[in-house]
Amino acid sequence: MKTKLLIAGAVVLALLTLAVLLVGPWPAYSGGDVTHERYYQRNVEAIRASAGRSTTDGRPGSLRAGWAKRPIAPPAGTPLAGFGDRKGKPSTGVHDEIFVKALALSDGNDKAVLVAADMLIIPENLAETVRERVFRQTGLAADALLFNASHTHSGPGGWAPGFVGKQFAGTYDASVLEFLAQQFTAAIVEADATAGDDAALGTGGVPVDACIRNRTREAPCDTELSYMVVEKEGGARCFVVSYSAHPTVLGGSNMEFSGDYPGYLARALERETGGFAMFLGGAVGSMTTRHAGNESGFEKAAAIGEGLARHVLDGVDALELRREVEIASVGAPLELPSFQWRIHPSWRLSPFLIRFLGIDSDGWLQCVRVGDAYFAGMPSDFSGEISVHLKDWAHTQGADLWVLSFNGDYVGYISPDAYYATARPDGKEAYEMYLMNWCGPNQEAFFTHLAREAVTALSRSVVSGS
Repeated sequence: MKTKLLIAGAVVLALLTLAVLLVGPWPAYSGGDVTHERYYQRNVEAIRASAGRSTTDGRPGSLRAGWAKRPIAPPAGTPLAGFGDRKGKPSTGVHDEIFVKALALSDGNDKAVLVAADMLIIPENLAETVRERVFRQTGLAADALLFNASHTHSGPGGWAPGFVGKQFAGTYDASVLEFLAQQFTAAIVEADATAGDDAALGTGGVPVDACIRNRTREAPCDTELSYMVVEKEGGARCFVVSYSAHPTVLGGSNMEFSGDYPGYLARALERETGGFAMFLGGAVGSMTTRHAGNESGFEKAAAIGEGLARHVLDGVDALELRREVEIASVGAPLELPSFQWRIHPSWRLSPFLIRFLGIDSDGWLQCVRVGDAYFAGMPSDFSGEISVHLKDWAHTQGADLWVLSFNGDYVGYISPDAYYATARPDGKEAYEMYLMNWCGPNQEAFFTHLAREAVTALSRSVVSGS
């Protein structure tokens, strides 16, 4: 009997140990100087190696540009991505057409492509597939492609295998992923093929406080509405616009595909100018829309989007267009800090469980230089509070920094480190600092230091191969 009890006890102990190992709780780790970590230093090395493949010798060539788009609304019945309370219900159709759009820019030495889609995020499996296909068809390397999603919560779902993907994007459907990969690839290849036309460009920005607020706390917002105009010799124009308010005007009750307010913004620019317009999701973490009118639903989305378009139209005619523009790019896979999905200030889930749920431990950082404008793509909902300070730093370096989210991977929310220790799991910051915070107490420092490395690397007068 004693032997049986000992065996039973050993089995129970082994099962409990296995449960803790695979599920948790594990002790939460505290912050430190992330720049001393070897994995961080390897990321810096990867960024510098990528930058070395671009020519930034201070002698930019004549700008050339091309652009293209493809529709990305899958068949009705495909789930929408963005609100867990939809529970993967089938969509009912298309309210307004959604697209992937690509802008290819070249200075004669280097080429980079900005890719914008009316989607919640650009998932890693989609980005990797598109990178491979584009390289085979055009020779463009992965570090020349910057991916971005508008973050509409009424875009296509079904692209993410795993438990977490299912909660926000519905049941995985390989045919949806293949359809999106085909459309992305076609838009990029066409933009590249048409990038032989001489062009000129200008960039600008204006603070638009009336359409954005911090939904979590009384703290700064990134209120900048950034815009770029690319004009070909024949007069055709492409508008690139970025703003940081969450496109969640259309709530979870909407079951039709829609671009939300960014879609209305782009259509308004195209209608007023006859040009081509694309929207890049900015530093949307904790940022949501604000609107003084009485509209709701699609009417509210139209009012916000068309109002923002008016600000762009008011500013573009004053832009000075330049024909000689430096184009360069950095793209690097990231080794991330140990994932820390907290369930209590002092306890976290096992990293093994997080991977089992469909969240891997890598990311992707992208930065594209277009003259004095630097487009920094983060694999996350990047906080608008952080981007304000990052842009201030960039200005001291002579750089106009566009801080963007959802660059070909997703690692949760990147929020200010200052709130990490004080946020409570039952407080107003719980969603941001517990459920959606996966990178631990050094998240802000990790990503902002690497973003600075990317900007600095592309600013140096280094000739590729020298």
